[in-house]
Amino acid sequence: MYALIIGGIAGWLASNFMKGKGMGIIMNVILGIIGAFVGVFVFGLLGITIDGILGDIARPTCGAIIVLFIARVLAK
Repeated sequence: MYALIIGGIAGWLASNFMKGKGMGIIMNVILGIIGAFVGVFVFGLLGITIDGILGDIARPTCGAIIVLFIARVLAK
């Protein structure tokens, strides 16, 4: 349940940051979960560690922003 809540928050934050038009709660959760995998991978490569709830939200949000950016580039 925690992962779904964090995924939803991360997806929502990423879509707002990227000036999205809102994708709905389900897509926000999916985007946040995919973003979590991407974010953990990227943060690991860069050697960045953030503990606690801030890290739990920062990693998937950054990953979701990366996923949104790539999706928009490929869609053009």
